[in-house]
Amino acid sequence: MNPLTSKSIPALARYSRRSLVDVCLEEAQKSQSVFTRLYAEAALAAGDHADAMRAAGVEISPLAGMPVSIKDLVDVAGETTLAGSTVLRDAPVAKSDAPVVKRLRIAGAAIVGKTNMTEFAFSGVGLNPHYGTPVNPADTGVARIPGGSSSGAAVSVATGLCVAAIGSDTGGSIRIPAALCGIVGFKPTARRVPTAGTIPLSTTLDTLCAMTRSVDDCILVDSIIADNELSIPELPLAGVRLAVPATLMLDALDPHVAASFSAVLTRLSAAGAKIVDAPFALLSEAADLNKFSGAESFAWHRELLLNREAEYDARVAKRIRTGAAMSAADYIDLHRKRRHWINRMEEALGPFDSLIMPTVPIVAPPIADLEASEDAFFKANGLLLRNPSTINLLDGCAVSLPCHEEGTLPVGLMVAGPAMADRKVLAVARAIEGALQRQQQ
Repeated sequence: MNPLTSKSIPALARYSRRSLVDVCLEEAQKSQSVFTRLYAEAALAAGDHADAMRAAGVEISPLAGMPVSIKDLVDVAGETTLAGSTVLRDAPVAKSDAPVVKRLRIAGAAIVGKTNMTEFAFSGVGLNPHYGTPVNPADTGVARIPGGSSSGAAVSVATGLCVAAIGSDTGGSIRIPAALCGIVGFKPTARRVPTAGTIPLSTTLDTLCAMTRSVDDCILVDSIIADNELSIPELPLAGVRLAVPATLMLDALDPHVAASFSAVLTRLSAAGAKIVDAPFALLSEAADLNKFSGAESFAWHRELLLNREAEYDARVAKRIRTGAAMSAADYIDLHRKRRHWINRMEEALGPFDSLIMPTVPIVAPPIADLEASEDAFFKANGLLLRNPSTINLLDGCAVSLPCHEEGTLPVGLMVAGPAMADRKVLAVARAIEGALQRQQQ
């Protein structure tokens, strides 16, 4: 039995790290389309080293020897970073590990492999025609999308192939697959974790962090890759002011998502939280401002598209090309308008401890439906990105945690706040997680 399928990091402390890595590597080799590379020798060495240090009485990091995966857009020294594509297969190898990889190695983490993803991270769906699409493990009867773009990362955690997965989040690419696969995902304030050594989607919006099985595990990983341990206070829910934004975020909810969210609000209210329905009309402006990814990705990809567009996933190439028409003046003006919007949003957020909303408005659709229809693909993609991408536009931080009844399709609850409110958002998310778990017992 694989203990990683049900236990968070502290509960795994009594296990031999080598045994955990052995189990994860064995399962990873049998998995389909989850990993693009495995680092068996290095991971086993990290597990052995952690065991030896612990046996010698040396205090080790809680992450030492623990299996961790990293998304395929993060540099590892000596190999080409592919970002879920075949276009870069003949590109130069990375000269050094990305800072997040270096920090994981310093903490002793056993990096078991690189995970599959949407090509160049440009979709919230998770389909990949080059390396296959990881199947969402939440439904054994229907092959459903895992969510993207950090598709393999989420599946690696949900299936117990690692304790934590490093993903990227530009418009929800950590929180979307976390929500659809029934795990926890954290998007920190972007400036807190370095994105150097990664292939960019949007230099304005890109963020790196983790998906795990608990909020505390996300806090642990964040402290390592941000090189800044946040002191998260114990926060009673009684009196916490949680704003439910009425504009946009509750539109077109799937009935199961709507019912799950309504049930959570009732349970949080019963635990003493003050739920406030707030208009947040400013959210209606988000769609017109959220155009950075197209422009910034086109700037990075334009030469590759000129010579090798036929090798791209056509859906990805189509979205990148949306940025071709933006002028420099329009781009500069977009930044100005965004800053003005952020200032007004932060003022509106002032009276509240956090925003709460469904992470995404739908459950995971079947893979076959979205592969068969471009219209269905782009409709689902737009719905999946809608709620989480507003937090990236805000330069904010957010946690997605599961809020569905056991035995039903996963639904994510997003707890969000403005830039540098990470400590408060994590404290609220941990308090909500604890309340929901106690009420289920």
